[in-house]
Amino acid sequence: MNAKALMNSRSALVALAAILYAAGHSLAQLLGLDASATNFFVHSPGIGGSGLLLVWAVGHCDGLDGPVVQLARKALESGNVNHVLPWVQDSDETEIRKAFDHAVSVRKLGPEAQALADRHFFETLVRLHRAGEGAPFTGLKPAGRDLGPAIPAADKALEDGSIDKVFKLLSDAIREGLYRHFHDASSRRGFALDDVKAGRESIEAYVPYIHYVERLWKNATTPAHGHHPEQIGRAGHVD
Repeated sequence: MNAKALMNSRSALVALAAILYAAGHSLAQLLGLDASATNFFVHSPGIGGSGLLLVWAVGHCDGLDGPVVQLARKALESGNVNHVLPWVQDSDETEIRKAFDHAVSVRKLGPEAQALADRHFFETLVRLHRAGEGAPFTGLKPAGRDLGPAIPAADKALEDGSIDKVFKLLSDAIREGLYRHFHDASSRRGFALDDVKAGRESIEAYVPYIHYVERLWKNATTPAHGHHPEQIGRAGHVD
């Protein structure tokens, strides 16, 4: 299946979203990143008639350079709140419209007032967006944060219209993680029965290997929802 056909397949997109989520955890472990910086979920509704594709990401949507604030700036500059309404629930639309109208009015009072009005609107929008997804709002994050390689690659893929580079990034990371965990577990097998120390070292390598494979499989076969992945059973879990 070529890249165009892949993107046009609903089932393939669902599978890809799950794989992207799984790889976020894998990349966090492999690259020493904070897991919150690599948990991301792919969603693809159009915004109005623009057909813009969005990446919904924990640690991404609350940044000053994130997609929510970028669209908020565009809404204020153009005077059209519809740029941001898709980011909030229907029940929050009235509050966003009021905050938007207030910001538009206050911005006319001067540069300092404009800066304060914009900031308040950004915070209101991001807070309601995250609340709608079941995530807490801990304030706007500064621009230029290191989000790791996955989120920027996912955003760039939507701009380019090709998922190939993201697929390679994730495939390489998962392959490296699998081989490393497998090698650690495999190399410590076959210890002497009376060598308890070696036996414990073998188990210390075996358990992470099984957990790693288990986590990848569960995440790759379970659809991602909003900021918090759907909880699934622990059948077959190895403690």
